[in-house]
Amino acid sequence: MSESNTTGRTTPKRLLTQNSDLRRIGVFNWTLPAFVIEMPDGSHFNVCPQAGVCAQLCYARVGTYRFKNVRAAHIRNLLLCRDNPEEFERQMTEELRHKRYAGKWIRVHDSGEFFSDDYLLTWMRIMRSSPEVRFYCYTKEISRFKRLVVNDAPENFLWCYSLGGKEDHLIDLNTERHADVFPDVEALIAADYTDQTESDLLSVLSESPLVGIPANRIPHLLKKQGQETFGSLQRARDEKLRAKNAGAGQGFALAH
Repeated sequence: MSESNTTGRTTPKRLLTQNSDLRRIGVFNWTLPAFVIEMPDGSHFNVCPQAGVCAQLCYARVGTYRFKNVRAAHIRNLLLCRDNPEEFERQMTEELRHKRYAGKWIRVHDSGEFFSDDYLLTWMRIMRSSPEVRFYCYTKEISRFKRLVVNDAPENFLWCYSLGGKEDHLIDLNTERHADVFPDVEALIAADYTDQTESDLLSVLSESPLVGIPANRIPHLLKKQGQETFGSLQRARDEKLRAKNAGAGQGFALAH
């Protein structure tokens, strides 16, 4: 993957980029497509296996993320780390040696997720090979993190669980750091969550483990979310599913 500079010479294209919000605070990011996408060969792949209600309210599935060139770049990233993980690890580790990243924070995924054990372990090796760089993420892969990261985390890696996924029930909302998306700042303050609007790094650096995120001001998504949070919407969905399964089980028992 390369691009030509003004002298006509070909230089390697950087894997890490900066969206407008993260550039403001000096953070670099690695991006994948969000949720289920169609790959170039016509197959489909779920980049966010534990996505729940967030899939219908995801900012990374609208706006600039849908631009053809942006989408193509994100798919290239996915093809590299999914289909050629050794090369991805080599390229990312090499890139992170550059002085521009020394002492900087990298947000792993401003879109996308740790879609497999192997992919997460690859990132953990990259982190350990880059001790001068700091890394953080939001994740809905709760069980995967509790198996692979919690007791063996790289020293330069922090994370924040994110509500709105199928594994929300595995999070201790009283003690474990997590983020919820609220309709506005007033709502998150009323719920005793810490507003991370000033800096995305507050997701992992704030004193309180309760991280509140005001919803993106995207009209149709705001209308769909209403006055609920991602967490409350997921709890309602989970309860509805439990009731449905209980009814189905009862019906099966009566039939016998």
